[in-house]
Amino acid sequence: ERYEAFKICYKSMRSVDDMVDNLKAKGNKISEADKQQLKTLVCEWLKAIDSWTPRDSVQKQLIETMTKFKIPSWPWQKLSEAMIYDLDNEGFDTFEIFLKYSEGAAVAPGSIFMHLCGVNKDNGDYNQPSFDVKEAAHPLAVFCYLVHIVRDFQKDQNENLNYFASDLLAENNLNESMLKEIAAGGEISSGFRNLMKKYYGFAENYRNKARQALDKIKDFLDPRYHLSLEIIYNLYLQVFELIDAESSTFTTEELSPSAEEVKKRINLTISSFETAS
Repeated sequence: ERYEAFKICYKSMRSVDDMVDNLKAKGNKISEADKQQLKTLVCEWLKAIDSWTPRDSVQKQLIETMTKFKIPSWPWQKLSEAMIYDLDNEGFDTFEIFLKYSEGAAVAPGSIFMHLCGVNKDNGDYNQPSFDVKEAAHPLAVFCYLVHIVRDFQKDQNENLNYFASDLLAENNLNESMLKEIAAGGEISSGFRNLMKKYYGFAENYRNKARQALDKIKDFLDPRYHLSLEIIYNLYLQVFELIDAESSTFTTEELSPSAEEVKKRINLTISSFETAS
């Protein structure tokens, strides 16, 4: 039931995210007319959710799900802000701006998942989680997002997407053209390795915070939902452990565990969870 609820919520978010990403992936400069059209669509989409007045059957299903599971609307508001930022900007001037953007791009969907893990059923009705969902979800979502960015460096560059902050690129004598060259198989410079070392450090910081957050809320979660969050954490940790700023080639293949390795990590996580319980 909760899985189906998350699918409905995530589908609504992806519909907007994909509209923006698909346009940017074409590689051409987005016209002002296209920007305005998309902004209007995003704003109308959000207004319908905020006012609980669905415009179609998909939104009706979403609002019914939000009502049933007591899901707040702020994740959709944050996602909308991130999508409008995407339309108005090319990349991120600073890492701090990226972090603000990630509240919509990563924390918003992550918070919905954690909310659904944390709701409690009482006499057939769902009650709010017994912990601050946004606070708990934030470090785990940012950790996963940073790991995503390093793992998908090659794929994102090929799709004209860049998530590395401009000030950190400049600090390491890099620019977006150089990133594209490296993604295409060009020589990996010391500056690029330093950049990845920096992002590895950011990810490690949020990994520690995520671990603390999961330990803090575990007593408020049914074991099966606690396990779900532990599996997510450990699968991203598995990719994180493959990152070696000193020697990695940063290809998608190198940083993607095999299906057998993923299965083994899941089984290990379940085994450790059962032992701890």
